[in-house]
Amino acid sequence: MEIETDLSSQAIESVDALRQEIANLASRVTQLEASLAKKPAPETEPAVLSEELLVTIGAAVAAYLGKKAHIRQIRLDGGTTWVKWGRTTIQASHALAVRHG
Repeated sequence: MEIETDLSSQAIESVDALRQEIANLASRVTQLEASLAKKPAPETEPAVLSEELLVTIGAAVAAYLGKKAHIRQIRLDGGTTWVKWGRTTIQASHALAVRHG
């Protein structure tokens, strides 16, 4: 009977300690959320392309089209579409022939 009382009191203390820790964490999360809400969202500045890069892009477009083209706008895409496409192409080119029998 005495062992059961010790175990139940330990369990109650553990639960109380966990509740206190959860309350502390909830308070910290609330403070962090409040500090994030106060900060303005970072504005993304347009990327500045070097003149060397612009000349290279212009030469590539001219070589592709076969004549000089006027580049009006270059839009940088931060997505991973090109990366995925390139990996797929490379992996498909390494397809191994399967031999049966």
